[in-house]
Amino acid sequence: MRTYMIGLYEKAMPMQLSWKEKLEIAKAANYDYVEMSIDETDEKLARLDMTKKDRLELIETMYDVGIPIRTMCLSGHRKYPLGSSNYEISNKSLEIMEKAIKLADDLGIRVIMIAGYDVYYENSTSETQKRFFENVKKAVLMAAKYGIMLGFETMETEFMNTVWKAMFFIKNINSPYLGIYPDSGNIKNASLLYGSDVYDDLKSGVGHIFSLHLKETLPGKFREVPYGSGHVDFEKTIKTAWSIGVRRYVTEFWYMGNKNWKEDLININKKMRKILDAMTD
Repeated sequence: MRTYMIGLYEKAMPMQLSWKEKLEIAKAANYDYVEMSIDETDEKLARLDMTKKDRLELIETMYDVGIPIRTMCLSGHRKYPLGSSNYEISNKSLEIMEKAIKLADDLGIRVIMIAGYDVYYENSTSETQKRFFENVKKAVLMAAKYGIMLGFETMETEFMNTVWKAMFFIKNINSPYLGIYPDSGNIKNASLLYGSDVYDDLKSGVGHIFSLHLKETLPGKFREVPYGSGHVDFEKTIKTAWSIGVRRYVTEFWYMGNKNWKEDLININKKMRKILDAMTD
């Protein structure tokens, strides 16, 4: 029996597919689970208001297909950030957070990845940073009520682009329900920006990292970089994460219209499993 799990980011598959189709394809590609996306689009945010009937049907689909949805990437806060200087927007961000936690609780999702942005479409200030901190504390108490863990994603902006920066919030909020869900590509780019060691940065989160996004990047380019064409050393990154106890990983990449996209899912799974299968305790 393998001592780790590897999940598939939902956006690696065509958007128009049904959940049943996505789960069947992920299972056929040998993934252990799927990561749900709740991004800033109205379509994805509407998932937060799924009816009880729809939630039950999705649970039944997971059981019928034989593969679950176990993590959620909540990037909808990019449009409605926790630190917004507009109180209507920051209040909306907490509403989104509460709905996401309740949806996770209903579906059996264990970890919600939350974006490490105080704001995105407005300027970051000491006030937006302070409001972000206060609202994250509120979000953590919501999560604690339901037993759901929140993990900071390390982002492409300087506010929280390293594990070390995320640890400031972890130490000051000090809750078992708040941790880090780093992005391998983003922290690699940050290491170039600061002239630091990406593996030391990853290790700075020891004891607080719930899972790791395995994403490829290039200097200054954070999205849609095909595996093998970027500069992330996945073998060394996984080895470092493994050494500090990380046992859950998600391949993060995007469906870009490639006609061989199903083969890509299989090949990427094989590539990452080859590395993970070589890890020993």
